[in-house]
Amino acid sequence: MTVLYEDNHIIAVNKTCNEIVQGDKTGDTPLSELVKAYIKEKYNKPGEVFLGVTHRLDRPTSGVVLFARTSKALTRLNEMFRDKSLADDAQPSCIVHCPSSITKTYWAVVQNAPQQQEGRLENYLVKNEAQNKSYIVKRGAKDAKRAVLTYRTIAKGDRYTLLEVMLETGRHHQIRCQLAGIGCPIKGDLKYGAKRSNPDGGICLHARKIEFIHPVSKAPIAITAPVPDDHLWQSLAQQVE
Repeated sequence: MTVLYEDNHIIAVNKTCNEIVQGDKTGDTPLSELVKAYIKEKYNKPGEVFLGVTHRLDRPTSGVVLFARTSKALTRLNEMFRDKSLADDAQPSCIVHCPSSITKTYWAVVQNAPQQQEGRLENYLVKNEAQNKSYIVKRGAKDAKRAVLTYRTIAKGDRYTLLEVMLETGRHHQIRCQLAGIGCPIKGDLKYGAKRSNPDGGICLHARKIEFIHPVSKAPIAITAPVPDDHLWQSLAQQVE
């Protein structure tokens, strides 16, 4: 576990593709418990350690995850993520009037280069609960939710392309589904059309950066997660840096 940032109220760590943020039916030890153990040992805390989960990443996704160390921070971060969710559901004309104080940037390694170097994707998605998968549908379809992201090409290899993705909304498997929809499935993502799995079982989607206003100090915070220690990731990232 790699700690990216910590203070008295919040802590951010770099999740690997094999870790889960919270416990599930697998019974695997979640990242939240690993962070609790780290805090307990480092600060020699007696009794139960408080830690609030503010958001989640899919298990096969890597990158920055933010936790709250105090109830005050948890309440305010929950409000910030809730405000973003409300903005997600707003009409296009309203979005400019309901800006989110939390911004997340993702990097995705995709199989095919998009036709345009950069662009904005707007679709309507429906989640199939039984398959744990989202599908692009027509506007007005039952249970459809508007999904918007922007992307730009930031590096190219012989067979793969690195995209930087900014979310305007936060839907189930949004990046995975929308990029597959333009013929650019994420490397390793068999569920959305990748040709083969990755050796580690993850997908090449990385939560690269999270920017927000500190819930207590009100200072602007930007936390960046290094890419996985993998030859492809490293070679593409070097082009950016």
